[in-house]
Amino acid sequence: MRIRRLFLVALLGVGAVAAVPTAAHASGGPAELFECVEKAIEVNSDGEKVDYVGFEQSLEDCKKAKSLVTPALPEIIWGGLAFLIVLVALMKFAFPALKKGLKAREDKIREDLEAASRAREEAEAESAQYRSAIGDARSEANTILEEARADAERVRRDVVARAESEAAEIRERAQEDIRLAQERAMADLRAQVADLSIGLAEKVVERNLDADTQRALIDSYIDSVGSGSR
Repeated sequence: MRIRRLFLVALLGVGAVAAVPTAAHASGGPAELFECVEKAIEVNSDGEKVDYVGFEQSLEDCKKAKSLVTPALPEIIWGGLAFLIVLVALMKFAFPALKKGLKAREDKIREDLEAASRAREEAEAESAQYRSAIGDARSEANTILEEARADAERVRRDVVARAESEAAEIRERAQEDIRLAQERAMADLRAQVADLSIGLAEKVVERNLDADTQRALIDSYIDSVGSGSR
């Protein structure tokens, strides 16, 4: 706005300075031309008769003497002076202000570009952080999945191991129970056989045997029967 006001003031100054010589010349130029035409009429007219050839020549002389197109010397001088004044005023006031305004605008554009560059860099940094966070989350998720798989595998192995151990213990207990049952059955069988043998022996030999002798005979018989069956 300030630059525009300075330009308007400069243009008004040019118009004011240029109007002075133009008005001065305009106040004298047409009047002198009119007087020249009147003199041409007076010179070339005699009562009712007019010398048209001489009148046209006089008009040509008036045109050459007072040109309506070419400015007069004072007008040229005043116009050049006005131009110099306006030029000096522009160089002193308008151009520095214009330069200052352009510099301010350039600084503003530079600051805007720098701000945009910083915003872009910040956006890129945030995007990189976001991608890094996503990568870390995926890596952590993969790690958790791997740990879960490993834990599940360990649990499975532990369950299988415990099952196998329990099965082995069950087999061992079963075998021990079978062995104990066999031993109890064998002991019962020996006792029954011993009782039968003693009864038969008493009938056969018609005498009583002591308990130790009977037990020794029975064990020997059972061992011989067992070795023969194997």
